[in-house]
Amino acid sequence: MKVALYGQGYSRETEAALNDMLEVLQAYAAEVIIEEDFRHYFSKTMQSFDVFNQQYGLDASCDLFVSFGGDGTVLRAITYVRDMGIPVVGVNTGRLGFLSTIRTDQVQQLVRDFFAGAYHLVDRCLVAVDLDRPAAEDFMNFALNEVTVSRKDTTSMITVETYLDNEYLTSYWADGLIVATPTGSTGYSLSCGGPVITPLAQSLVLTPIAPHNLNARPMVISDTTVIKLKVSGREPQHLLSLDSRITSLDNGTEITITKANFSVKMVEFPSESFFKTIRHKLLWGEDRRN
Repeated sequence: MKVALYGQGYSRETEAALNDMLEVLQAYAAEVIIEEDFRHYFSKTMQSFDVFNQQYGLDASCDLFVSFGGDGTVLRAITYVRDMGIPVVGVNTGRLGFLSTIRTDQVQQLVRDFFAGAYHLVDRCLVAVDLDRPAAEDFMNFALNEVTVSRKDTTSMITVETYLDNEYLTSYWADGLIVATPTGSTGYSLSCGGPVITPLAQSLVLTPIAPHNLNARPMVISDTTVIKLKVSGREPQHLLSLDSRITSLDNGTEITITKANFSVKMVEFPSESFFKTIRHKLLWGEDRRN
């Protein structure tokens, strides 16, 4: 069994959880590799482990990828896993945790359950972006949560001309537009008034950001839809973000968004579920009057 460990920073909570996990992984004689920068945060005892980064050291022979952090760390982890099909699980040393759901005191049980096969995999769809002009050399064209176009260097709104399967839908006059997957429906889209979508729903949602035309509402569409966007505005450029990765584009760039041709396998244990997570995180059914 080969396990990859990843995180973006140091905290005492992260170090304690990592030590707990290493203890039980070594008891199972698992092969452990640690992301190169992540390893540098910790004691010399961890320097003996092999490392990986985005260029080398990680391949489809890995059986499990463990992310230590919050949801943002899981999103960053996806840029390592890409289309390799490696199952991903998040240990929550961050805050909200819709993706990173395992508590730090559960890490040893996580390993035992995984080795016992007491889990199942949930395929999370991604979206892919194509541009009608060359992108930056390091541009990764996929996102697990959402693709967003938004204004840059201005307080003025932008206009987002939107086509679905080559049919004109509307031109959103807004601060921006979010194209979210079911996974991303509990992220930026939710904070802008979008709906919660279950992970296995074959849907995407278009959510305008602070639209001037107040009758513009979030719209759920099939994930087979080809979405084309073109932005105009007072400034010559706007922002395009894929999860947390941001680049600047010239106005008038045609942005084509489709469902990616691969998915990410998220590990789900019997003690956790999507419905349990949103019920807990969104405080559904709780009396908050006291």
